[in-house]
Amino acid sequence: MTAAIDINITKVITSKINEISLENIPFGKYFTDHMLEADYQDGEWKNVEIKPYQPLLLEPSIAALHYGQAIFEGIKAYKDEDGNAFIFRPADNFKRFNVSAERMQMPTVPEDIFMEGMRMLVEMDKKWIPAMADHSLYIRPFMFSTDNVIGVKPSETYKFMIILSPTGPYYNAPMKIYVEEKYTRAAPGGVGFSKNAGNYGASMLATALAKKAGYDQVLWTDAFEHKYLQEVGTMNVFFIIGDTAVTPSLEEGTILSGVTRDSAITVLQEMGFKIEERKITIDDLINAHKSGALFEVFGTGTAATISLIKELKYKDYVMEFDVDQWKTAPELKKRLNDIRYNKVPDNYGWMIKV
Repeated sequence: MTAAIDINITKVITSKINEISLENIPFGKYFTDHMLEADYQDGEWKNVEIKPYQPLLLEPSIAALHYGQAIFEGIKAYKDEDGNAFIFRPADNFKRFNVSAERMQMPTVPEDIFMEGMRMLVEMDKKWIPAMADHSLYIRPFMFSTDNVIGVKPSETYKFMIILSPTGPYYNAPMKIYVEEKYTRAAPGGVGFSKNAGNYGASMLATALAKKAGYDQVLWTDAFEHKYLQEVGTMNVFFIIGDTAVTPSLEEGTILSGVTRDSAITVLQEMGFKIEERKITIDDLINAHKSGALFEVFGTGTAATISLIKELKYKDYVMEFDVDQWKTAPELKKRLNDIRYNKVPDNYGWMIKV
């Protein structure tokens, strides 16, 4: 972590932690006692403070509400059996956050505000980290434009914040996935590689229609031919085909460069799998399934970690999987969790102690 910075700190008088149970807590519903807030004005970041979690007072003309200059990240902190707190790969999220900022014509956030501010905030609220399997503290850094002007142009002022949310498993059960052919998540030259709010807002209709049809999420396809596979819901996706782990390539800029995706690639290689980051079509997948070579399909993401997919539907063709017989995804999840919960040595330098 970077050196300490001057952050004004105001602590709560009484913690809210005794008002809720941290066991089997739903994702993103409850928030800790404190939050970090900083303002971008006159070309520099100012007013960096950690204070009690509270509502914001904003003008109705605030630019973010009208023109969508808003980005965010998702990071997790874990607690080991001795009560030590660790943050998983925050430096990678910091870099990706600023990649998103540049794409959305927003100012980058300095490393000391992002990294040291996060560490100080998590340290203050580390009692909120659930000490249970598949539980963690979700860290949400975000930034949005704050000009009180209606006009399509980059804002001159911004607010950067970090809030924290104790959480349990994102997906409790293996998923059923519908392969999307009509709606598009991202196209080359667009903003698919960035974590901007609009990407997620635009995905909701297709997801709602899939759920109405009995599915949990959609597997997105390319914008032009609707045959090249991209992401599944809000996650990167992996296919175990023979002795190879295949995941869609990042080259076209339509897919988020997931930190969990990168971690999964590293661990899968350690497990002896060949890795192919390439274009893959739905026909490739169906052929692999018909030949018996498609063994497992799973999503990876900060919120979801490793999520098993038990069914994929494309047109009238349904691919079903007996997830109880799977070896790869459960082992991958176990190895990642062993690192996160400090049960094995962190040979990659991924865990940052709070």
